[in-house]
Amino acid sequence: MTLPVFADVDTGVDDAVALVYLLADSRARLVGLAATGGNVAVQQVCRNNLALLELCGASGIPVSRGAEAPLNGPVRTAEAIHGPQGLGYAELPPGSGRLTGYDAAAAWAAAAREHPGQLVGLVTGPLTNLALALRAEPALPTLLRRLVIMGGVFSGERADRAEFNIGFDPEAAAEVFSAWAAVAPQRLPLVCGLDLTQRIAITPAILALLPAPTDSPVVRLLHDALRFYFEAHDARGHGYLAYLHDPLAAAVALEPGLVTTRPAAIRVVLTPEAERGRTIPDWNARQPNALIGVGVDPAAFFDRLVQRIGTLARRTPPSV
Repeated sequence: MTLPVFADVDTGVDDAVALVYLLADSRARLVGLAATGGNVAVQQVCRNNLALLELCGASGIPVSRGAEAPLNGPVRTAEAIHGPQGLGYAELPPGSGRLTGYDAAAAWAAAAREHPGQLVGLVTGPLTNLALALRAEPALPTLLRRLVIMGGVFSGERADRAEFNIGFDPEAAAEVFSAWAAVAPQRLPLVCGLDLTQRIAITPAILALLPAPTDSPVVRLLHDALRFYFEAHDARGHGYLAYLHDPLAAAVALEPGLVTTRPAAIRVVLTPEAERGRTIPDWNARQPNALIGVGVDPAAFFDRLVQRIGTLARRTPPSV
């Protein structure tokens, strides 16, 4: 039995890898994509999504345009990390598909109503679209089977600063966590913060375990995108590697058991100061609003990544 998945993305490099992972996993049925501004402008996110779906032979999946800007504040994109078009050095021909005639908030609500109690929601970008969807359909927390969010940072040296997705739209994040505060424990969103996702570091050696780029357009895309991502990480002192934040969240959306979690109440700092967007967990809260990922086995994740993407790559010949 397949899981219906609705993904909300700001497609930069690691979002692209996450989407390939979802399309490669036979247990996932991607029923819709929402685009939001974030890593790059929303128009570019839409183009990336349509082109990527076509490359992977999945051009029939609906793509809806979402928020261009946060609920309150300026747009700050991340081309320095993801490249001018968001896909590093990769250049894809435009996809032939078209956007839906409804926005991302409507797409969230429609997908949840169509698959009540079954839909898996995944957000790997800012939470603006989901916040707007909640305003239109407050029942979303009880309609979804589960929600997985890549965002925040809850321990370590980065914990005193905002993570990009939450920092892009703190008000939206605060609305989302507030909406889930009253749900049953098993419906709390599973949150993958930087302190968890930075344990998932892909290297050229791991990338080399996939089929050769000359044999697959999907692998060629990953090599070209990740080469830019490696260089961006190296320039920031992390080494020639890349943290796969969003692919881990995608894997957890399908297999929550990949990570260990702790319940907490997440507070998002909204004041206009240096800490704006910071996520502060209360681990002893009587009413938690999230399950925060605290442990992961990188080897188990990469075993899945290599196997699944390798299978997809062999299904998409060089002529695609």
